[in-house]
Amino acid sequence: MNKRILAAALLAFALPVHAQRVSAKAREIQNSAIVIDTHADTPQRFLDENYDIGSTNPKDPGHISLDKAKAGNLGAEFFSIWVEPETNRGHYARHTLDLIDSVYEQAARHPDRMMMAFSVDDIERAHREHKLAALLGIEGGHSIENDVRVLRDFYRLGVRYMTLSWSNTNEWADSSGDINNPKIEHHNGLTEGGKQIVVEMNRLGMLIDISHVSDKTFYDAIAVSKAPVIASHSSARALANHPRNMTDDMLRAVAKNGGVVQVNFYNAFIDENYRKAAETQAKDRDAAVQSYTDQLKAAGKTVTYLDSDRIEREWAAKIPRPPLSSLIDHIDHIAKVAGVDHVGLGSDFDGVSGATPAGIDSAADLPKITQALLDRGYSADDICKVLGGNLLRVFREAERVSREMQTSKTN
Repeated sequence: MNKRILAAALLAFALPVHAQRVSAKAREIQNSAIVIDTHADTPQRFLDENYDIGSTNPKDPGHISLDKAKAGNLGAEFFSIWVEPETNRGHYARHTLDLIDSVYEQAARHPDRMMMAFSVDDIERAHREHKLAALLGIEGGHSIENDVRVLRDFYRLGVRYMTLSWSNTNEWADSSGDINNPKIEHHNGLTEGGKQIVVEMNRLGMLIDISHVSDKTFYDAIAVSKAPVIASHSSARALANHPRNMTDDMLRAVAKNGGVVQVNFYNAFIDENYRKAAETQAKDRDAAVQSYTDQLKAAGKTVTYLDSDRIEREWAAKIPRPPLSSLIDHIDHIAKVAGVDHVGLGSDFDGVSGATPAGIDSAADLPKITQALLDRGYSADDICKVLGGNLLRVFREAERVSREMQTSKTN
């Protein structure tokens, strides 16, 4: 063997996974795919920090920028429209509108590199034009304020999925976040009104997102939905025992439904040791966040998501980051249990306080996932499915179901 080749091979073997280079083959696969991520909390930065997605600041800690998206060949991003339920009590819908507007403003600011997208056709057109397709997903059914007319208005504004609940149980859907809290009034899954909302989402062509919901809400949604569902940012509970993750039975139910589970990159959802460490520090971390926000309130300042995020990042940094292999294990597990047609990427970028696995520091690092899947023996076709093909298939089917429902109603 040529000494130079041998030295390069030995160096690659010696480097940690996150430091290894992405091969030409992996880069070719990445660049051939329409890469879709179904969850980024960047709109909080747009609104609260006046962040510009066109930023070229090399020290910016955020996961998403146009340059980072281009470097990772990220073709479409579902921007999360998340309304914190306590600080926005009484005006959920208004704050939802503010966040939606913030995404439109970014697209208007960078029309040569970014465009709003509302359909599979739009995503494919953005890909041809080498622009980032910006889509909208509401994270938490409380945003519609129990009014189906508000739901329809949000669809008209471009919202293409809604997570039935966030970590808070709302008036019509139980959440996994407070399911064991005896002070919260629960519904044993979806109420009858909640089931009607699911059907209306089907009619509109809005994807049903079952991340964050309680197990019973999940099964109710699967039973009611006429279209495939998505888990926009959830991982496998068999590997990391968190209620936000999906059990193997749930994974099989999603496969039967035709849907897709988009794997969350958050360390506590992909690595059991990290989860336990985060759970151990939770009481002190939450107290630190509360103390800081109380100080801001006492000083007459408005508290935003970014204020708590700073403290949470400091605490996350105290726990060693798990290896990239922890994330790949979840993709691999879901592919084996549900099938490779039912797994994708739902990073939770800009929403996990810096707690992503080693080597995944931004959207620019997405090709490392392709390399890791290639190393595990996945074919180029199957990798393209994981990167975005599966989500496109589900989205296209939701559009078909919507057309069919609307046609049958008019006939």
